[in-house]
Amino acid sequence: MFQAIDLSFLSVHEKYWAATPVKLPDYTFVNLYAWAEGHRLVWEEEGELLWLKKEELTDTFWAPLGNWQTADWKRILERFASGTVFERVPAALIEKLTREFPGRFAVEETPEEWDYLYEQKALATLSGAKLHKKKNHWNAFIKTYGEDFRKLSADDAPAVAAFEEAWYEERPDRDTPAIANENRAVLKILENAEIMRRLSLGALYYEEKMIAFALGEALDEKTFLVHFEKGLPAYRGVYQAINLAFAREFGAGFEFINREQDSGSDGLRHAKRSYFPIAYGIKNRLRLI
Repeated sequence: MFQAIDLSFLSVHEKYWAATPVKLPDYTFVNLYAWAEGHRLVWEEEGELLWLKKEELTDTFWAPLGNWQTADWKRILERFASGTVFERVPAALIEKLTREFPGRFAVEETPEEWDYLYEQKALATLSGAKLHKKKNHWNAFIKTYGEDFRKLSADDAPAVAAFEEAWYEERPDRDTPAIANENRAVLKILENAEIMRRLSLGALYYEEKMIAFALGEALDEKTFLVHFEKGLPAYRGVYQAINLAFAREFGAGFEFINREQDSGSDGLRHAKRSYFPIAYGIKNRLRLI
């Protein structure tokens, strides 16, 4: 029986997440909990795996959590009818299923859901010719505003939530589903102290006023994940500044930084590509034939 994603889901998620061969941002507890309403997600344990699906659709699932490398897929696939769709499926799982069950799946690329991966050192220093323009924006910001970056805790979350609400109200596109859903997701996380204690939170200040914040966590041993990043555009270079400071202060000790997907937004795609990702966390759509 499928159930809603709430805080009671955390202990269940941890068990399956630990066994999942490929860790991707979509499947962290933070993202599943934050976006459960926007994506209409529910969950169910079935055999060795944890399944996620869109509540209103009977034939659309996400990839499962758990050790899908050793799962009995012949038995699993008997459960699903022809035409069933699996969203956000990691490339490694697609390779496994299409190899073991030739002719059973149609694959559709969904590049809007691919995660952008960067070298931590590159984002933390903006060194090199490719990032010269970014470094110039950062230098201009530092010259004008200085760098007052602060590592925050769960106790600071209410102040960050107030910043998020003000940022949202200033958006001319705040009533669009994408922006409205993101705002709800950010506030849902910031308003839960138990979740915030598991995350890394930092903010930039100018004259004691918060002008940007970022929120993230370790994705795996090598990769730090940035969930959310917001800044006041009136402060030129603020996004370059929060990006660099957060990567430097919280990404230290990690090889890579994952800045998630662009969700099909032209603006996000341009911004993420302008930092020259070294790889992508590929997720595509499978349809059972």
